[in-house]
Amino acid sequence: MMNKSREFVIFAKNKRFVNMKHLLFTIFAYFVSVVVHAQKCDPSAVYITPSGEEITDASSAQGAPLVAHFTANPDDEIKGDIRFEWKIWNVDDPKQVLVHRFEQDIDYTFVNSGTFMVQLYATFVLDGDTITWPEAGEENPIVVSISSSKLEMPNAFSPNGDGYNDVYNAKPEFQSIVSFKATIFNRWGQRIYSWSNPDREQDGWDGTWHGQKVRDGVYYVVVAAQGADGRKYNIRKDVNVLTGYDNGAKNTGGED
Repeated sequence: MMNKSREFVIFAKNKRFVNMKHLLFTIFAYFVSVVVHAQKCDPSAVYITPSGEEITDASSAQGAPLVAHFTANPDDEIKGDIRFEWKIWNVDDPKQVLVHRFEQDIDYTFVNSGTFMVQLYATFVLDGDTITWPEAGEENPIVVSISSSKLEMPNAFSPNGDGYNDVYNAKPEFQSIVSFKATIFNRWGQRIYSWSNPDREQDGWDGTWHGQKVRDGVYYVVVAAQGADGRKYNIRKDVNVLTGYDNGAKNTGGED
């Protein structure tokens, strides 16, 4: 029979051995956990609106075309190889992937209305181990919302140099217009001016022809445009030039 004192010593050694194995396993598990959680990205976006404004959040409805730049922003401490994968889809048709690209950063222009999801996936390869980010069920896509279209043209403006309604173009409330062409004609059908941007801050008719101010009177505008929602606009209407109009009310939207 084994001596009780010797039996205790062996038991103590075995217990220390077991505890040491547990300690080593715990340290290894902690190290793996730290490595896994360190392998991540922090995707971000910058957008340019149709008016040229730079924004970083497009989750509330924006007009189209909306130019987007998406950045992966991987953790600075990441070691090994990284593979990036971007997917963009419309929430109304999640099985139809609109964009599937593999660069670290991507550019994309949204020209259709709806709500879109932009998801980045990354695969980290380190010492033969492969880690995917985000883990299944932890996806947190960037949300982009594009509004339905709207376009109206005023029937008068007053190019008299007072700073109000001096340029004829779409009413400021237009939104999500992805193609636009407008032409002004005089009463004899002569083309006076054409332009292709509905934003009066950037384009439009200033009431001149061949460098000279036109006479007050009735002219004619023809507009062919299309919205991000597929809606087509074919607008034909009179345009009254009223250089003597009093803009004391400071109506910057033009006459209805």
